[in-house]
Amino acid sequence: MIKYVPSIAFAAGLALLTAPFGVSAHHSFAAEFDRELPITVTGTVTKVEWLNPHARFYVATEDESGGKVEWDFELTSPNVLMRRGWTRTSLKVGDVVTVTGYRARNDPHVVNASNVMLADGTRLFTGAAVGQ
Repeated sequence: MIKYVPSIAFAAGLALLTAPFGVSAHHSFAAEFDRELPITVTGTVTKVEWLNPHARFYVATEDESGGKVEWDFELTSPNVLMRRGWTRTSLKVGDVVTVTGYRARNDPHVVNASNVMLADGTRLFTGAAVGQ
């Protein structure tokens, strides 16, 4: 009697199909951010990251006592931003911006940005997932 011995490639393929995927689930807006915590921040862009699943940018400000605060603003994906008219140079380090959005539930300096306005009055639509 001949036994069937699966090939290594077949076994590897089967393992890939049956193994749990290590991709983290995408969070909903409400899981991380709170619509009851709106905020407006004006400051200087210090860093821009065009990464998936969310682009991010960072803004330096001063608090009431004159101390430095760096805000972490989450955007939607770079693909969605580009469909909304953004380019990689829409925000540049050194730009002064006013950003409105909603604070994270667990970090007071993380915000889901809903509106970005440049110093010249140009508004950049973020495609934010408010309330989703």
